[in-house]
Amino acid sequence: MALQQQQPSQILFLPGVGSDPQFWQPVSSLLDHPATRRLMGWPGFGPVPADPGVRGMADLVARVVDAIDRPTALVAQSMGGIVAIQAALQRPDQVTHLVLAATSGGVDMSAHGAQDWRPAFTQAHPTVPRWFADSREDLTGAMADVAAPTLLLWGDADPISPLSVGQRLQALLPHSWLQVVPGGAHDLANRHAAQVAPLIAVHLRGGH
Repeated sequence: MALQQQQPSQILFLPGVGSDPQFWQPVSSLLDHPATRRLMGWPGFGPVPADPGVRGMADLVARVVDAIDRPTALVAQSMGGIVAIQAALQRPDQVTHLVLAATSGGVDMSAHGAQDWRPAFTQAHPTVPRWFADSREDLTGAMADVAAPTLLLWGDADPISPLSVGQRLQALLPHSWLQVVPGGAHDLANRHAAQVAPLIAVHLRGGH
């Protein structure tokens, strides 16, 4: 069976820098799909205790890759999208689908007039790992190798990841579909869960 036609038996939900595993709970609860679900968090961010073994983005990617032990869909928000793309590149045999919501995805955000939220965030959250503030992942050259069909979820009222970023990712990712949520801001996947969950279900079932 071709990977693009394969159904996931597991869905990993990846949060943004806030790292709250409950961010995706509304979508998970509404999602009509038989796969098991796991709501992940990032050590050292938000409510998740720090782990001395996590010293950079590559360590977060490794955590996700280790959890991909069966056909898996990765559903990711913001910073989680950068992790998801790298995990999909490392495990093309097992990542069946990607869903990326309001992420940078590893493109140059300054070129899209995105709001630089990191200084204020790190000031407000002094326990966040310092490596995060300096992390600048450039994945543009690798995106053509992403085999998994990808649903891009964007709002048209998000200063952190403007709609033009989603359009850029659609141009870079070979099997991608952009869905715009009117009035959606950076938390659109949580705030508009009733609209987002059916879109993800259609995507996972190969219906678009």
